[in-house]
Amino acid sequence: MPARILIVDDNRESLYLMRYLLEASGYTTLGAADGQQALALVRREHPDLVLCDIHMPVVDGFAFARQVCADAALAHIPLIAVTASAMVGDRTQVLAAGFRAYFSKPIEPESFVVALEQWLPAAARAAR
Repeated sequence: MPARILIVDDNRESLYLMRYLLEASGYTTLGAADGQQALALVRREHPDLVLCDIHMPVVDGFAFARQVCADAALAHIPLIAVTASAMVGDRTQVLAAGFRAYFSKPIEPESFVVALEQWLPAAARAAR
Protein backbone atom coordinates (compact mmCIF):
# COMPACT_ATOMS: atom_id res chain seq x y z
CA MET A 1 0.00 0.00 0.00
CA PRO A 2 1.56 3.34 -1.05
CA ALA A 3 2.42 5.86 1.65
CA ARG A 4 0.18 8.59 2.95
CA ILE A 5 2.10 11.86 2.98
CA LEU A 6 1.07 15.00 4.84
CA ILE A 7 2.09 18.26 3.12
CA VAL A 8 2.13 21.35 5.34
CA ASP A 9 2.53 24.66 3.52
CA ASP A 10 0.72 27.99 3.65
CA ASN A 11 1.64 28.72 0.02
CA ARG A 12 -1.14 27.26 -2.14
CA GLU A 13 1.05 26.93 -5.22
CA SER A 14 3.74 24.99 -3.33
CA LEU A 15 1.14 22.76 -1.70
CA TYR A 16 -0.52 22.10 -5.07
CA LEU A 17 2.77 21.29 -6.82
CA MET A 18 3.96 18.85 -4.15
CA ARG A 19 0.51 17.26 -3.98
CA TYR A 20 0.37 16.91 -7.77
CA LEU A 21 3.84 15.32 -8.00
CA LEU A 22 3.17 12.87 -5.17
CA GLU A 23 -0.29 11.84 -6.33
CA ALA A 24 0.95 11.42 -9.92
CA SER A 25 3.54 9.03 -8.46
CA GLY A 26 0.87 6.97 -6.71
CA TYR A 27 0.94 8.41 -3.19
CA THR A 28 -2.02 9.54 -1.10
CA THR A 29 -1.67 13.09 0.22
CA LEU A 30 -3.15 15.11 3.02
CA GLY A 31 -2.78 18.88 3.17
CA ALA A 32 -2.59 21.53 5.87
CA ALA A 33 -2.00 25.29 5.64
CA ASP A 34 -0.35 25.74 9.04
CA GLY A 35 1.24 23.79 11.86
CA GLN A 36 -1.89 23.79 14.02
CA GLN A 37 -3.95 22.10 11.30
CA ALA A 38 -1.03 19.75 10.65
CA LEU A 39 -0.82 18.71 14.32
CA ALA A 40 -4.49 17.76 14.32
CA LEU A 41 -4.05 15.76 11.10
CA VAL A 42 -0.87 13.98 12.15
CA ARG A 43 -2.45 12.96 15.46
CA ARG A 44 -5.59 11.66 13.74
CA GLU A 45 -4.12 10.15 10.56
CA HIS A 46 -0.56 9.04 11.49
CA PRO A 47 0.85 9.62 7.99
CA ASP A 48 3.95 7.77 6.77
CA LEU A 49 5.84 10.99 6.07
CA VAL A 50 5.39 14.73 6.65
CA LEU A 51 6.68 17.46 4.31
CA CYS A 52 6.62 20.76 6.16
CA ASP A 53 7.38 24.38 5.40
CA ILE A 54 9.13 26.31 8.17
CA HIS A 55 7.64 29.81 8.01
CA MET A 56 3.87 29.53 8.45
CA PRO A 57 1.16 31.33 10.40
CA VAL A 58 -0.35 30.10 13.68
CA VAL A 59 2.20 27.33 14.44
CA ASP A 60 5.46 27.43 12.47
CA GLY A 61 7.43 24.42 11.28
CA PHE A 62 9.87 24.49 14.20
CA ALA A 63 7.09 24.38 16.82
CA PHE A 64 5.29 21.70 14.81
CA ALA A 65 8.43 19.52 14.68
CA ARG A 66 9.11 19.93 18.40
CA GLN A 67 5.56 18.83 19.26
CA VAL A 68 5.62 15.83 16.92
CA CYS A 69 9.05 14.70 18.15
CA ALA A 70 7.98 15.05 21.79
CA ASP A 71 4.97 12.76 21.29
CA ALA A 72 6.01 9.09 21.62
CA ALA A 73 3.12 8.00 19.38
CA LEU A 74 4.30 10.29 16.55
CA ALA A 75 8.07 10.59 16.95
CA HIS A 76 8.72 7.75 14.48
CA ILE A 77 7.14 9.69 11.58
CA PRO A 78 9.87 11.19 9.36
CA LEU A 79 9.63 14.99 9.12
CA ILE A 80 11.13 16.60 6.02
CA ALA A 81 11.49 20.38 5.80
CA VAL A 82 10.66 21.96 2.45
CA THR A 83 11.47 25.64 2.76
CA ALA A 84 12.75 28.74 1.02
CA SER A 85 15.04 29.42 3.99
CA ALA A 86 18.51 29.07 2.53
CA MET A 87 20.66 31.20 4.83
CA VAL A 88 23.84 29.89 6.37
CA GLY A 89 22.90 27.89 9.45
CA ASP A 90 19.28 27.26 8.40
CA ARG A 91 19.98 23.61 7.58
CA THR A 92 21.58 23.03 10.99
CA GLN A 93 18.67 24.72 12.78
CA VAL A 94 16.12 22.69 10.79
CA LEU A 95 17.82 19.37 11.55
CA ALA A 96 18.24 20.30 15.23
CA ALA A 97 14.47 20.92 15.46
CA GLY A 98 13.78 17.29 14.58
CA PHE A 99 13.53 17.28 10.81
CA ARG A 100 15.40 14.41 9.17
CA ALA A 101 16.11 16.20 5.90
CA TYR A 102 15.92 19.61 4.27
CA PHE A 103 14.72 20.39 0.74
CA SER A 104 15.12 23.92 -0.62
CA LYS A 105 12.39 25.74 -2.52
CA PRO A 106 11.83 25.95 -5.32
CA ILE A 107 11.78 22.17 -5.51
CA GLU A 108 13.07 20.31 -8.55
CA PRO A 109 9.94 18.57 -9.92
CA GLU A 110 11.99 16.02 -11.87
CA SER A 111 13.81 14.68 -8.80
CA PHE A 112 11.61 15.65 -5.84
CA VAL A 113 9.64 12.41 -5.39
CA VAL A 114 12.64 10.13 -5.87
CA ALA A 115 14.70 12.18 -3.41
CA LEU A 116 12.11 11.95 -0.63
CA GLU A 117 11.34 8.25 -1.13
CA GLN A 118 14.49 7.31 0.79
CA TRP A 119 12.62 8.36 3.94
CA LEU A 120 9.81 5.87 3.32
CA PRO A 121 9.86 2.18 4.20
CA ALA A 122 10.28 0.07 1.04
CA ALA A 123 6.78 -1.39 1.44
CA ALA A 124 5.25 2.12 1.41
CA ARG A 125 6.95 3.26 -1.81
CA ALA A 126 4.66 3.56 -4.81
CA ALA A 127 5.10 1.03 -7.59
CA ARG A 128 6.51 2.54 -10.75
